[in-house]
Amino acid sequence: MKKINIRVLPRSSKNEIVGEMADRTLKVKLTAPPVDGEANKKLIELLAKHFGVSKSKIKIVRGLTSKNKVIEI
Repeated sequence: MKKINIRVLPRSSKNEIVGEMADRTLKVKLTAPPVDGEANKKLIELLAKHFGVSKSKIKIVRGLTSKNKVIEI
């Protein structure tokens, strides 16, 4: 299993992985607002496509209600 630090920018113009920040955190833009877990759902969908795994293989370990998250693949 691999753990990745993520910085989420909700309510952006499009869903995209921007790139890696200086501290090796992955920066991700999402169109979804951070309401009722919508941004988390979009994040998992986007990461599943990017890494070529199923959505069930991706789990948010820390930061469910934060912009800074740790995910496990």
